Amino acid sequence: MNVISDDYIKHRDVHFAPLHDQDEPPSHLATLLLADAPGILNLHPQSNTRLHVSYDLRFVTLDIIESGLREVGFHLDNNLMCVLRRALCRYTEETQCLNMGYHPNSKATRDIYICRYQRLPHGCRDERPSHWRKYL
Repeated sequence: MNVISDDYIKHRDVHFAPLHDQDEPPSHLATLLLADAPGILNLHPQSNTRLHVSYDLRFVTLDIIESGLREVGFHLDNNLMCVLRRALCRYTEETQCLNMGYHPNSKATRDIYICRYQRLPHGCRDERPSHWRKYL
């Protein structure tokens, strides 16, 4: 039986910068992006600029989630309270992972990009069988 301990589950809020020229709220777009990411247990947009995230610390940290969102093009809120909260969460999660002997999985960010890439329609997929792709 796979029981998840409450010590590993974290509930955090991700705050996005309020931009005026957005068609879709960033919290809803981030929900779609992170839905299939490993370690993400629950996503709930609280408002247009705030996303509540529940995740398993053994697979992903808040730092990995936020850096993945930044690299995709999301703008996170950088007011003083958000920066301090982010730094405190980063420190406590890193310390907790090291004390438990877990090292955050760095491939989780890569998995977010792979899930996003597979959903996008594009012409980069080669439909030929593998033996035809290697043929010279």
